[in-house]
Amino acid sequence: MKINKKIIKELSGYLDEFNLTELEYTDKDTKIKVSKNNIQISNQSPSSNTHIDQILKDKESNTQDKHGIKITSPIIGTAYHAPEPGAKKFVEVGKKIKKGDTVMIVEAMKTMNHVPSSTDGIVKEVCVEDGQPVEFGQTIVILE
Repeated sequence: MKINKKIIKELSGYLDEFNLTELEYTDKDTKIKVSKNNIQISNQSPSSNTHIDQILKDKESNTQDKHGIKITSPIIGTAYHAPEPGAKKFVEVGKKIKKGDTVMIVEAMKTMNHVPSSTDGIVKEVCVEDGQPVEFGQTIVILE
């Protein structure tokens, strides 16, 4: 298989031009994916999903500022407040949570990724709506 570097360079240019983080191109039997995001999630087997929490925890960015502790999305995807529609939400404003508790699920490429809290605290604000798309590094929950 010969790799067409021209297409890859062109696709990479589109990332900056259109302010994208990921782009996928498919033509017949060729599939090229370029990304600024260095997290790769593969849906190889159901058992691989059990270890995703540790990967996400390592990538999770929590910062302390005048508003509280921010928990950010470790990946690009769709945020969900509960494990399934109609179920109890993981967190609500005023709820005490402990380190390791799931604060939200971010779905990426048909994989449900639990986002754990890396610290104890009280939920001050839930910053995204259920089913809302989120970007890498976007604040999803603020703790006191």
